[in-house]
Amino acid sequence: MARPVEVRRPATPASSGQAVRRVRILRAAAELGAREGLARVQMHDVAKGAGVAIATLYRYFPSKPYLFLSVLEWHIEQFLGDGATGPVPQEATDPATEVAETLVALSGKLLGSPLLASAVALSSFTEYASAVPTRFDIVARPLGQRLLCLLGSRADTETAHSRVRLLVYSWWGLFVAMLTEEISTAEGEAALRLAARLIAAR
Repeated sequence: MARPVEVRRPATPASSGQAVRRVRILRAAAELGAREGLARVQMHDVAKGAGVAIATLYRYFPSKPYLFLSVLEWHIEQFLGDGATGPVPQEATDPATEVAETLVALSGKLLGSPLLASAVALSSFTEYASAVPTRFDIVARPLGQRLLCLLGSRADTETAHSRVRLLVYSWWGLFVAMLTEEISTAEGEAALRLAARLIAAR
């Protein structure tokens, strides 16, 4: 019986120059994904667009699905860091509303580029087990940390962590449904607000 292909673990940038090259790769992949869609993007084209050797690209992103999952994470980080949802309060006065508006705004931002949104969504399903060399707790990621902060004083409890996971899973499912037009954007946003009210309410 053939053994499954083992995907290399991605390298972590060890210097500011390497971090800059990694961002150039993410930006080039995002631009190509937004223009071409996932299926037509070639790793060689990403490397060329980023001005790096193909070996450098694969060093940080061992597969195309992993690359586009990283693009999604990068876009989320940019969204949360650019003040698009306003300053994060130490303790949100209305966690359900704050959470809902954050997730609605994030969905709108990603859906603004349908081909790129499709690319990152498809990458989350395509050969996930073999294509993604690392696993992580979504609570520890930037979106999870933002939602934890918005939950306020209960953020350090296991219940709060479970609520964050439920919120992210709900958001992702509704985001994909809006992307594929299974539901309208208005229906998706209403469902997100309902999910936030049910899950994040005090």
